[in-house]
Amino acid sequence: MSPLSITRTLPADATAAALRADVSQGLAGTPKQLPPKWFYDARGSELFDEITTLPEYYPTRAEREILLAVADRIAAATRARTLIELGSGSSDKTRHLLRALTDLDTYLPIDVSESALRAAGEALLAEHPGLTVHALVADFQQGIALPPTPGPRLLAFLGGTIGNLLPDERADFLRSVHDLLSPGDALLLGTDLVKDEATLVAAYDDARGVTAAFNKNVLEVINRELGGDFDPADFDHVALWNPECEWIEMRLRAREELTVKIPGIDLAVPFAAGEEVRTEVSAKFRKDRVQAELHSAGLELTEWWTDSAGRFALSLAVRN
Repeated sequence: MSPLSITRTLPADATAAALRADVSQGLAGTPKQLPPKWFYDARGSELFDEITTLPEYYPTRAEREILLAVADRIAAATRARTLIELGSGSSDKTRHLLRALTDLDTYLPIDVSESALRAAGEALLAEHPGLTVHALVADFQQGIALPPTPGPRLLAFLGGTIGNLLPDERADFLRSVHDLLSPGDALLLGTDLVKDEATLVAAYDDARGVTAAFNKNVLEVINRELGGDFDPADFDHVALWNPECEWIEMRLRAREELTVKIPGIDLAVPFAAGEEVRTEVSAKFRKDRVQAELHSAGLELTEWWTDSAGRFALSLAVRN
């Protein structure tokens, strides 16, 4: 069995420092906001896994349907010898690609969680003993230096996660992807698509309240890591569609006037009754916008696949 290697490029205290900075800036600002990456501690990851099984939450099923249908075509188009995956997590959907990429030599998963990388890497090596797995503990928004790997390379960014980036952040991210790739390399990108408002809102406000618990989990993270005294019961989960920006916003709305103390950053945060903290933006896309944003970053769209209901898309783009 090939050994699993893990390279850490994040300093050991980088996550804690980033949390302090994001909470200090986000809750002291107007309007208040927090980045969605802080949902994902162990409990948040469990809740998100549960969300992906809910009847209202279609993106995971839709993307898996596409991968199952076109993995062989992706393999034929890219002939990839290295698969790089950003935000790889459990690498669950990656298994469909690994089975199809018969020329593959190296899998390079990238995530901020070393424990997730180790668990996924060990499981994949058991299934693919001839594969080289070189995991990278890194934050893809902070810049990444890739180790030497054989080409051509396929970089996968799945799950519609690109929708969590604001437009300027997306532009910066796609330019960084261009710079990571060499001519002949490709990007496989998952994007959720614009559709009717009722379907979109339901996907982020399910009847069982799992997404509400997931949203409020960011308050539990702040309490645990920074000594905050948030009471999640003081806040309502809000999901709404912004038609002008074509994105879903998740927010937490204070039920009454209150002040939250966060000793870990020496901050007292006043909330007016009804005041909201934006915790996530999830942009939805149309093909022409995806194509235009890729083109602006020096990437050319070559393939576009959707699920049978036209809810989600996978696109393949090559570096110029």
